[in-house]
Amino acid sequence: MDYPTSEYNEHAPYTSLRGQPSTAGPPIKLRRPLKVFSVTFASFIFLLSLVTLIINQSQEPLPTPNKNPSPSTPKATSFAKREPRGVAEGVSAKSNPSFFSDGVSYNWTNAMFYWQRTAYHFQPERNWMNGPDGPLFHMGWYHLFYQYNPDSAVWGNITWGHAVSRDLIHWFHLPFAMVPDQWYDINGVWTGSATLLPDGQIMMLYTGDTIDSVQVQNLAYPANLSDPLLIDWIKYPGNPVLVPPPGIETDEFRDPTTGWLGPDGKWRITIGSRVNETIGVSLVYQTTNFTTYELLEGFLHAVPGTGMWECVDFYPVAINGSLGLDTSANGPDTKHVLKASLDDTKIDHYALGTYDPVTDRWTPDNPKEDVGIGLRVDYGRYYASKTFYDQQKKRRILWGWINETDTEEDDLEKGWASVQTIPRAVLFDNKTGTNLLQWPVEEIESLRLNSTDFEEILIGPGSVVPLDIGVATQLDIFAEFETELISDSVVEEYDCSGGAVDRSPLGPFGILVIADQTLSELTPVFFRPVNSTDGTLKTYFCADETRSSKAPDVFKQVYGSTVPVLEGEKLGMRVLVDHSIVESFAQGGRTVMTSRVYPTEAIYGAARLFLFNNATSVNVKATLKIWQLNSAFIRPFPL
Repeated sequence: MDYPTSEYNEHAPYTSLRGQPSTAGPPIKLRRPLKVFSVTFASFIFLLSLVTLIINQSQEPLPTPNKNPSPSTPKATSFAKREPRGVAEGVSAKSNPSFFSDGVSYNWTNAMFYWQRTAYHFQPERNWMNGPDGPLFHMGWYHLFYQYNPDSAVWGNITWGHAVSRDLIHWFHLPFAMVPDQWYDINGVWTGSATLLPDGQIMMLYTGDTIDSVQVQNLAYPANLSDPLLIDWIKYPGNPVLVPPPGIETDEFRDPTTGWLGPDGKWRITIGSRVNETIGVSLVYQTTNFTTYELLEGFLHAVPGTGMWECVDFYPVAINGSLGLDTSANGPDTKHVLKASLDDTKIDHYALGTYDPVTDRWTPDNPKEDVGIGLRVDYGRYYASKTFYDQQKKRRILWGWINETDTEEDDLEKGWASVQTIPRAVLFDNKTGTNLLQWPVEEIESLRLNSTDFEEILIGPGSVVPLDIGVATQLDIFAEFETELISDSVVEEYDCSGGAVDRSPLGPFGILVIADQTLSELTPVFFRPVNSTDGTLKTYFCADETRSSKAPDVFKQVYGSTVPVLEGEKLGMRVLVDHSIVESFAQGGRTVMTSRVYPTEAIYGAARLFLFNNATSVNVKATLKIWQLNSAFIRPFPL
């Protein structure tokens, strides 16, 4: 393949990714278009205006912005570990305690905290949020319920928040749907799912934590089905409808799924648990009225060594076609997805398989890729996902929780914690036959503003190319990459853990998002082809957070996995950037990962976008289309 000379191939080697930038030696030289001065000046004016606005709106004056902030000295030097919040209460960890024993460890400013809030991802106005609950579509409105603490920015006092939208992008906050006010949920109204019956009724099953800290399943339903907003909910007077069965621990019985209708006319639900300490299981119950249940013998599925399963999800996908399926669909042209959130690892795993409605057993297509040991829903900062069937557009929509990777102290300081992903449409990948495809819902395109195209930019080995798009904090990026053939590539093993500084003749190469001009902070999203020891060419898709922030108490790691690339396909990624959230999709959504970043300098007008090629031998050509995205309207409903 011939690679023509380009004005972009005269850049300094990408050696800065080997470690922290050196204080000695020449700075990285980046050749910029002439119009960069005007863009930079405009960005500076925008930043100055925004900071001034924040200062005026704050109750206290902000400290003078520090151009080169440095970590402040912690008040104590003890590194005693604390148990994460939520574990003692019988749920997965809901915090990332600071290693420092007292106070925040970085001199964050209000302006920095303000920038971290997203512009088009759903989040409450304040306080703590975690997993999604009971999403559904009713009378023209999409409903999202979510785990919420109305009192603080840390987990506790879990209540069901409620929001509605016409398009899954712009949201109205509504009054709480359910609060912990009964003996069977006084310690928390935990995760639940909605089942829409053929006659229009809505059955909402949820886990309650009782006054005695026993996990039980409860039923609620709308007080008025003719209300499109479903504001008022009634808890069934006979709650709880399910208690832990014999052999199941009282704190390991939670998160009922959406029901599906069997060929015998009875509804089934499944609930996560574990047995014999290490075997993750999915219990199956059947019911005709959602108030009385029969526990079926055995399990829907069980996988040794995976531990407690929570937030189980179970749904069909069509083998061929571009439409989603109702949860009760089954037949020769369907496969069933079984997904579990693993309490031990805090990772969402899924597998494809076959469901037998007579025996109520699910069998994985590939036992080596079973639930908990194979594919992940998302390879990044992501947990407690849940899908629902959108009967309006005949699609299956996936929600997921992006939790924080800073400390509780920082969350309390800024007054909020956690974000939901952009809703994703889910389909079976009929090209590979081995995985799902996840893709942002089409409604996200309504936020697109101006776009910029870059055609066949040549990126030489060890180089960085700035992309002149202006401020780079709210973006929808499509990028395709082509590499030349080389004969001196080496055989190696690889797993993304080396990050963007782990160089080979073939890679890595990709984009740098939320980066500042000097590359002192950056988040690479990249491909890395590998000639593996089994003689095959594998392609890894990774995101490297290790230099995303100068703050020392932020949890930063490298995410990623292999992505199937079929013959004749170019390497392609789509990346959504929304301030501190980066959602990345490879090869049409075969592999997906979410990053949570907290930069200290690459914020507001200082955030930039770059191409990079850290390979030692191969040349790469990149073609991109990049949209600036508007902000979504997320505000209280004008009741």
